[in-house]
Amino acid sequence: MGRTSSSTYSAGGKASMSCVSLTSSSSRHGHAYGHSYSSTQSSAGFSTAPTSVASTPAPEAHVFDLSNRLRRLDSEVAGHASQAPRSVALPPDMRLGSKDSIPIPIPVASVAGVLEDYFSKPVVRAKELKKRKNFNFWGEMPHEIAVHILQFLRPKELVRCCLVSKAWHKMCFDGQLWINVNTEDYYQDIPAASLTRIMTKAGPFVRDLNLRGCVQMPERWSTDGLNVSDACRNLEYFSLEGCRIDRSSVHHFLIRNPRLVHINLSGLKDITNSAMRIIAQGCPQLEHLNVSWCLNVDTRGLLRIAQSCALLKDLRAGEIKGLNDKAFLLELFEHNTLERLILSHCLDLDDESLHLLIQGENPEIDPLTDRAIVPPRKLRHLDISRCKSLTVKGVQCLSHTVPRLVGFQLSHCDGMTDDALTGIFESVPLLTHLDLEELDELSNISLQNLARSPCSKKLEHLNISYCENLGDSGMLQVVKSCSQLKSIVMDNTRVSDLVLTEIAAQVRERDRAIQGVVQSPPDASLHIVVYDCQNVTWTGVREILSRNTEPNRNKVISLKCFYGYQDTVNEHMKRVLRGDAKAAARLERKWAEYMIASEEAGAQGAGARRRRRRLREAAMVHADEEDGGPRGGRRRARSGGCTVM
Repeated sequence: MGRTSSSTYSAGGKASMSCVSLTSSSSRHGHAYGHSYSSTQSSAGFSTAPTSVASTPAPEAHVFDLSNRLRRLDSEVAGHASQAPRSVALPPDMRLGSKDSIPIPIPVASVAGVLEDYFSKPVVRAKELKKRKNFNFWGEMPHEIAVHILQFLRPKELVRCCLVSKAWHKMCFDGQLWINVNTEDYYQDIPAASLTRIMTKAGPFVRDLNLRGCVQMPERWSTDGLNVSDACRNLEYFSLEGCRIDRSSVHHFLIRNPRLVHINLSGLKDITNSAMRIIAQGCPQLEHLNVSWCLNVDTRGLLRIAQSCALLKDLRAGEIKGLNDKAFLLELFEHNTLERLILSHCLDLDDESLHLLIQGENPEIDPLTDRAIVPPRKLRHLDISRCKSLTVKGVQCLSHTVPRLVGFQLSHCDGMTDDALTGIFESVPLLTHLDLEELDELSNISLQNLARSPCSKKLEHLNISYCENLGDSGMLQVVKSCSQLKSIVMDNTRVSDLVLTEIAAQVRERDRAIQGVVQSPPDASLHIVVYDCQNVTWTGVREILSRNTEPNRNKVISLKCFYGYQDTVNEHMKRVLRGDAKAAARLERKWAEYMIASEEAGAQGAGARRRRRRLREAAMVHADEEDGGPRGGRRRARSGGCTVM
């Protein structure tokens, strides 16, 4: 039943296809179908399924198309039958056997014309990694890394995490996590026991201790105050402003911390000059001291600090008695180390006291300029607001003696005129903050002098609130000259819409001068306060709003105005800051239509009913737009509200 050789192919010619016959009757894997295997086209109606009966009637047919060119094996070309096996061994991985057995490559019998194929290669399995048993992430982590991770938690979260286990409790109260104990954000939530435990556990590590506003500690100070003060011995920043603490605990803190640089005892009624004596004896590195509103402290205690603390730069002594003490004022003049001096609400500070503080006693006078020849003061911030005893003559001594002045507060000082400020503006080129609130006798001449002064290019914050004589003639020049302004407080003054229009134009020109990528959304670079200004109307407010909605704006203006307009202004600013300029422009347009309809409705003459109806419609449209637009295409229902409730 063997297959006869093809007679259509010459042995010496070129071959286009090679094959290995696997259908020999002697092969274990082949099937001898004989002549019964044929295509459906040549079956002549007989069954084409393979059978084992050799005599099944069927027309003689070839398995392969004789028209194809086949390559004979070398043994057939030689004219003799080859005894080599004509099959390929089954790959080892397909044989029946154990899964864990290592496959052994079996050499394939050499078949003439056939190279070693893919299935004869051994299969190499990847070695599985064994999982680590009982891996404790936090237990095997180095302590330094665990502490570094816990540093990203807030204090309130650390206190909660300490309840997990004893190990976590130890880690959460590690002193490295509590170098800075600042309770301003959570002083109302943290219990006194937890706060005491924190200060006791992390005491040697604490550098900054701010207990401002902690009123829940009076009982704890009496029982644990000594332990807390013994633990905290390396403090550099210490603040007890508004804290309820007894005098002895404060003294213990001050005695056990000689490295203190910053001390804030503002508002503590129990503090006396004895605490000032302890500071003078044990804190030689002190640079900042705040004893404002300490009613039992006077200049006798501050004199000891001025004599002992040579590095003192910041002294805040608001509402302290005895500021007419000649010895204390001359001590401050001789040292000349203060950079910030806060003397607000000091009723004892008069013209003579200010002269001693700034010019000393009997200074030499220059005959040409009529000025005192004294070393310039190092003051950068000076606050003498609400000092009722000061007059124009006393303030004039500041001219040409404080050239480094950056912030100056002179509010609520009665009797101040333009002469008190003229010389100061000429001699303070670094001035950035100026507070002239409620100086009734100031005129526009002071603002004009400020616009021409050397500090006009540096000025950032200006407060002329309740200066009822100041108006457009002075503020227009200030707005044009002071290009770095960030806040202007002008409530209860005579400024009008012209000032708002000029401010909007100046901010627009400065924004165009900035070259670079357009910032989206913009930020508020200038804050204006103009409420209770009789000459400011809705048209000036609308000018600010319309300028804020212009395209490609990086800087916009924040406005605080008449309370009837403020809701619309706030909603408009909210849309501008989130980058929705189209919605902000639509709100500004609807509000303008409502304001125009309001003015028309108040007019006399024919058509009053129509104007009132138009006002109601404009008011409803504006209210819908201010609330975010009508919902579902329909305005929400509005009623007058419940008369009972």
